[in-house]
Amino acid sequence: MIRVPQLRVVDEEGSQMGVMPTGHALRLAQDRGYDLVEVAPMAVPPVARLLDYGQFKYEQARRDKEARRHQRSVEFKEIRIAPKIGKGDFDTKVRRAIQFLEEGDRVKVTCRFRGREVSHAYIGRDLLIRFGELIKDHGTVERPPVLEGKSMSMVVTSLHKPKSHEPVGRPEADEVPTTPVAPSETDGSSGPAGPTIQTGPPPAAVKAKAAPVARPAPIDQERVPAAEPAGG
Repeated sequence: MIRVPQLRVVDEEGSQMGVMPTGHALRLAQDRGYDLVEVAPMAVPPVARLLDYGQFKYEQARRDKEARRHQRSVEFKEIRIAPKIGKGDFDTKVRRAIQFLEEGDRVKVTCRFRGREVSHAYIGRDLLIRFGELIKDHGTVERPPVLEGKSMSMVVTSLHKPKSHEPVGRPEADEVPTTPVAPSETDGSSGPAGPTIQTGPPPAAVKAKAAPVARPAPIDQERVPAAEPAGG
């Protein structure tokens, strides 16, 4: 239920209709066979739109599904190095870290010490600092090198956006991008807020006309004369 006295109304085509009393806007929506939905309750005055609420909910659900399909969670990758790592192996680890960062993942670079190597922890710190310098174009150090037991690690955050795994194939023909609308305040019930809707008489249902099914013409069966009795 829309409780404000007046609204800025947008028609079903997206054209501005100006500011009008809420009652007048509701009658206008009813006359056109649409619902009156408050799409921007925080505006002054609030904005309402004439639309088919059922179609609106369908398109909103489809947009949410599409967003989930393209969404990719950020993963946490770990690169391990040793204080005595060779230059070739070190460069390989750097390239691998860059690959992870280009995919949008966070990377934890860990230098593990064995035995008394931990007494020379500065060697691991220098390696990690050098590692961070080589990947700075792809990631920023979120947590500097920290010694934890017999390992020292740092965390790097990617400067790239996570890559989405888009399905291969042509998009559906009926998929038309729509602009999301702002939710409104609910009446205190639990759950996410949704748009305030003032429902008028439901629009006339559009009945799909089924193609007529061709029926075969009745076949005139010829009358077969009864067989004459034998003899006579």
